[in-house]
Amino acid sequence: MYAVIQTGGKQYRVEEGQTLKFEKLEVDEGAEIEFDRVLLVRTDDEVKVGKPFIDGGLVTATVQSQGRHKKVSILKFKRRKQHMKRMGHRQYYTEVQITGISAG
Repeated sequence: MYAVIQTGGKQYRVEEGQTLKFEKLEVDEGAEIEFDRVLLVRTDDEVKVGKPFIDGGLVTATVQSQGRHKKVSILKFKRRKQHMKRMGHRQYYTEVQITGISAG
């Protein structure tokens, strides 16, 4: 059984017991969260597709940790202009473990 959910402007395929890193959510570690923007749920014998979301569809998860990804280096360079600019960025994330999927 798996589901496709939408969070942080992205879509993720999730299964029970799976651990994922989402865009930062303002939730404490160890808290339960519910994702109600469920686009698709697939069980052993049927597939439910929402228009755009499934009514009553719910995916529950527990927050494992909050953190930051590895640094992404950015280099802007213009040849023959004596211009070079180095920058870096570290994106925040929330690591969650999926505990349940219901199709509603």
